[in-house]
Amino acid sequence: QLQNKILILTICAAGIGGTFQYGYNISIINAPATYIQAFMNATWLERTGAPLESNVVLLLWSFTVSAYPLGGLTGAVVAGPMAIMLGRKMSLLLNNIFVIIAAALSGFSRMAKSFEMIMLSRFFTGMNAGVSMNIQPMYLAESAPKKLRGAVALTSASFTALGLVLGQVVGLRELLGGEESWPFLLASNVVPALIQLTALPWFPESPRYLLIDRGDKESCISALQKLRGTSDLSAELEEMLAEQAAVKGQRAKNPWELFQNPSLRWQLVSIIVLSSAMQLCGNDSMYFYAAYVFQEAGIPRDKIPYVVIGTGSCELITSVTCNMIIDYAGRRPLLLGGYIFMAGWAIVFMVALSQQTQISWMPYLSMACIFAYILSFGIGPAGVTGVLPTEVFDQMSRPAAYMICGSLLWFNLFLVGTAFPFIVKSLAHFCYIPFLVVCVCTALYVGFFLPETKGKSFLEISEEFKKRNFKTKTRSGFYKGPEEIKTTTL
Repeated sequence: QLQNKILILTICAAGIGGTFQYGYNISIINAPATYIQAFMNATWLERTGAPLESNVVLLLWSFTVSAYPLGGLTGAVVAGPMAIMLGRKMSLLLNNIFVIIAAALSGFSRMAKSFEMIMLSRFFTGMNAGVSMNIQPMYLAESAPKKLRGAVALTSASFTALGLVLGQVVGLRELLGGEESWPFLLASNVVPALIQLTALPWFPESPRYLLIDRGDKESCISALQKLRGTSDLSAELEEMLAEQAAVKGQRAKNPWELFQNPSLRWQLVSIIVLSSAMQLCGNDSMYFYAAYVFQEAGIPRDKIPYVVIGTGSCELITSVTCNMIIDYAGRRPLLLGGYIFMAGWAIVFMVALSQQTQISWMPYLSMACIFAYILSFGIGPAGVTGVLPTEVFDQMSRPAAYMICGSLLWFNLFLVGTAFPFIVKSLAHFCYIPFLVVCVCTALYVGFFLPETKGKSFLEISEEFKKRNFKTKTRSGFYKGPEEIKTTTL
């Protein structure tokens, strides 16, 4: 039981300063939005003697918000080289430097009368999230035993959801969301960073990284003993040595080399489709709609933040549930079910929005849709998407695959954030049509092309993809036969 404890504590130490920060920093910026905009205006007035026009304030605010995904994109790009050169654990530890800089900048921004410091702090916060979103699932999936691999890597999604909820709670007016305390709210992300810096050094580095990347068998065995205890390690070590032999003489690949390699074609297509779909499926935009829909449903304005916490809790509950069932149900059913349900709810949501004013009970239906949509997202796409790159790529391609995944994730987050207000303007109640199309297409892709990876070793998974990648060549080989026969009969 002690070893299970060590695995659980490793997960918590990695998660609290890892993907927890991603969720936390996404949600803490919402509460003080009006105060920060007023601060921008007041600062400008003090500097130049003239107030800012409202559209300029809005522009500055959108810069502040979009600095986060831009930082995330930068983080995702540096995460690959960091994971290879410094190792998984060391990268997570050094990653906290970005948050500490960010907390200092935002915490002192009001004192320094500089709103540019807030923008810069959001960029650094994004960098931290970009690195941890890539390295944490990699570190955990490489440290977990095969039968628990899905559940352990999925905890990344649970920590994101936990961060979201805690961010919403801390951002309440009664806590740190008030007009006086917003710099403390923005700087509060330093607390998880300090917790990780004190806890994570006590736990082992990823055994796979130690053996396959570093070639250090002794350290690998001692890391495995810490994580697994006295249980028989020979089978697991044998599997790792087989993988080490399979990649012998190779070096860690760069992202562009993955695109040139025909044996990785389907793996790449799969992670590109799923990473893009995760942001383009409209889940984050549901949060954008939440306040408006709740207001229409007759919830008093000052009570809405409490109901919004309910939406975050939905994602948390489902990602924890998903954790428990992923290694029984498998990856495909969860992804497929998630996207099919989201497509269904998107249709109901659009109908409910269009009838909002005509039928008295419609606002309640759209409220139910918001919860159902977020639940469907949490049960599959939210967690499984982050697990797949670890499972479908070998040790040498994995960091590069996560760089591609992470870059797509952040680029699409930026894209949706920028485009969604315009989509709402032009499509009004039918603004979910683009998201509906994405959900349907992704469900079709998962249904027809994605193999199941549950309970298989990394080598078995890559064999399965090898069959797919080279299936077309063998087919074309068979077709040549009859043609030749025809020519001889002529």
